[in-house]
Amino acid sequence: MGDHCTTDRPTPEGEVPTGELTKLGGVDVYVAKPADYPHSPSKLLLLLTGGTGIKSTNNQLQADKYAAEGYLVIMPDQFDNDPAPNTVNMAELNKDASWLETIKMKSAEGIKSFMIDMWLARHTPEKVLPILHKVIEGAKEEFADAVANGGGIYGVGYCFGAKYILILAGDHPDTVAWGQESPTDEEQGAVKKAPVIKAGAIAHGTMVTKEDLEAVKSPVYIIAVKDDPLFPEEEVLTPGRQALEKNQVDHEVQIFPGVPHGFAVYGDYDDSKIKQSQAQAYGLMLGWIQAH
Repeated sequence: MGDHCTTDRPTPEGEVPTGELTKLGGVDVYVAKPADYPHSPSKLLLLLTGGTGIKSTNNQLQADKYAAEGYLVIMPDQFDNDPAPNTVNMAELNKDASWLETIKMKSAEGIKSFMIDMWLARHTPEKVLPILHKVIEGAKEEFADAVANGGGIYGVGYCFGAKYILILAGDHPDTVAWGQESPTDEEQGAVKKAPVIKAGAIAHGTMVTKEDLEAVKSPVYIIAVKDDPLFPEEEVLTPGRQALEKNQVDHEVQIFPGVPHGFAVYGDYDDSKIKQSQAQAYGLMLGWIQAH
C-alpha cells in the first residue's frame, strides 16, 4: 500500500465533519445523512475507505460530500479499530530489542513497511467481509427506506476499500462471498450469492486481482492511476476490463496520468493538477452512481 492509502493529506481549512460515529450491526460506523433526511427520500451508499479508516477527518468529509448529494452514507470500520500504521514510534520499538532483531530492519521506513505488511496480514477477506456483511444487514433493517428508495445499495471504495466494493459487486460462491475458503467440492460451491450492491465506483484500488474483476456483475466505474504498481494495468486492469466486456457488464474505466496513487481521497494538495483531478474523480464517481 502507498503512503496515500495510510496517511491523510492536510484537511482543507475550516471544514468540519457533520456526520456521527455510531454502531450498525454491532460494528462501528460513520453515518452521514442528507440535511432533509428522513423527510425527503434518500438512497443508501456504502463507502469503504483506504487504510486511514473511519476516524480520519478527510474520510468523514468525503462521506459528507456524498450525503450532501442526497445519499445516506454508511462508512464502516472494516479494520475493527485497527487502522493502518502511518507513523513509527521509535521509543516504543526500542523497548523490545529482540523484536527489532527479528525483523532485521534498520530504517524507520523499513519498519513502517514491515508494520504495514503485518497489518495487511491481519485484514484479509476472511476478516473484512464478515464485518461488511454485518453492517449491510444492519443497514437493511435500520435504513430500509433508503435501500428501497434506491432499489438496493450503492457502493464507492478507495484504495483498500476498492477491492471490497468489487467483491460485493460480484457473483461468488456462498462461502467466498462471506470471506471463507473457496470450496474444493464443486457441489458445495454451487450455491452463489448475487451481488450485494446495485452499482459501484472505485478509485485506485490496492490488492485488486483480475479474478475480482472477472466475478463482477453489477455496473462499475473504475478510476486508476497511469503506471500504478499497486493497480497494474497489464496484469490486472486490462484482463479485468476484457472480462467485464466479455461478461457484458456495464462499466467504464478512467485512467488519470501524472497523479499519485490515492489522489482521489479527499484532502488538500499544493499541486493544482492533482486538485483538479481529485475533483474530477469525485464528479465521475458520483455521476456513475446517480446514473444507476
